[in-house]
Order: sequence, then C-alpha cells, then structure tokens
Amino acid sequence: MLNFDDPRLTAIGLLSEAYAGLMARFQPVLTAAGLSEIDFETIIRLARSPRQRLRMSDLAAQTGLSTSGVTRVVDRLEREGLVRREACPTDRRASYAVLADAGRERLETVLPQHLQDIDDCLTGLLSTSELEAFLGSLRKIRDVVRPCATAGAVETDAEARTSS
Repeated sequence: MLNFDDPRLTAIGLLSEAYAGLMARFQPVLTAAGLSEIDFETIIRLARSPRQRLRMSDLAAQTGLSTSGVTRVVDRLEREGLVRREACPTDRRASYAVLADAGRERLETVLPQHLQDIDDCLTGLLSTSELEAFLGSLRKIRDVVRPCATAGAVETDAEARTSS
C-alpha cells in the first residue's frame, strides 16, 4: 500500500510551494525593472562572478539553460545594453558574457527592494543558525541536482593572467 503521507512527498511539496510563492513575491519588482526571472538570474550571476564575467558555456551551466538558450538570453540583454560579449583571448571558440555598466545600474535599482523581499519572506524568518543550516542544506541538494551551478565561479590563474 502506498503511503501518501510519505515525508519525501511533503519535503518536495513544501519546497515547490515555497519556491512558487517566493517567485510570485519577487516578480513585480523584476517586472517593474523590465527584467524576466532569467534576465535577472543572468545578470546577478555575472555581477557575482570574478570580474563580472563568465564564459558563455559556464553561464549556461549555472543557469541550467542550453547553450542556444543562454545565447538567446545574452543576445537580448546585449541589445538592451545590459551585457556585452568579449572574445576569449586564449580560445577563439569561446566568448564571455560581461555585465555592462547599464546592467550594473539596473541591478542597483532592483536589489534594494529585492533584498527587502528576500528578508521579509525568507532570510528574516530564520535565526542566524537556522539560516546557516538552511544554506548548507540547499548547497548539499544543489550539488547533487545541479553540479554545474558554480561553473566558472572561481577565476583560474591562467584566466587572470590573460586578461591582465
């Protein structure tokens, strides 16, 4: 007999409900700034990366988009002036997506309210120790289900030398 009260079903259900609720809460701020969820994810990942840039392949891995999907997003953001592309000096096949000044400015308009929303309905509800445990648990899960989510997050010595 199946157990419909299985705690595994409860865990995934709660996670799904929390995620959907958070995204619904965040969407008005992003929409007001002219950003979709994937636009915001793309530019915030660039902003938080070494020298505010990522190889296109790493950006695809981090966002979970296909290479053609990330190309379409970057093309659109580039047309809006939020991102620019740079050729890789050591590999002609590769290119970087780089956060443009306008992208940084757009983030500066969005982040104060976005951070307040995060605090109001997520991080502010948890004690310091609960937040540390929560982040640790999320990283453990993320590392299994999206092991490439941090691709390119650390600049290699070779990358630093070629761009200096």
